[in-house]
Amino acid sequence: MRLDIITPEKTLYSSENAISVICPGIDGDFQLLDSHASLVSALRSGKLLVSDDQNKSIELPIASGLVECNRNQVNILVEEAI
Repeated sequence: MRLDIITPEKTLYSSENAISVICPGIDGDFQLLDSHASLVSALRSGKLLVSDDQNKSIELPIASGLVECNRNQVNILVEEAI
């Protein structure tokens, strides 16, 4: 799936081949996978965990924000990376 993690200043991460994103939701962590149902959710401060199709993983601490998932396009808008 396509993934973009964006702050007001810049794009922090962009990938065409993400397979998993674990997000710190305001009601608890949740995971987005390929072909996930459409959703929009608020995020709390915490860590985003991203895995790609080459078994590479990144951990990105973030401030609060929003995530939007639609048709294998995930956009994560955060106030800042911590």
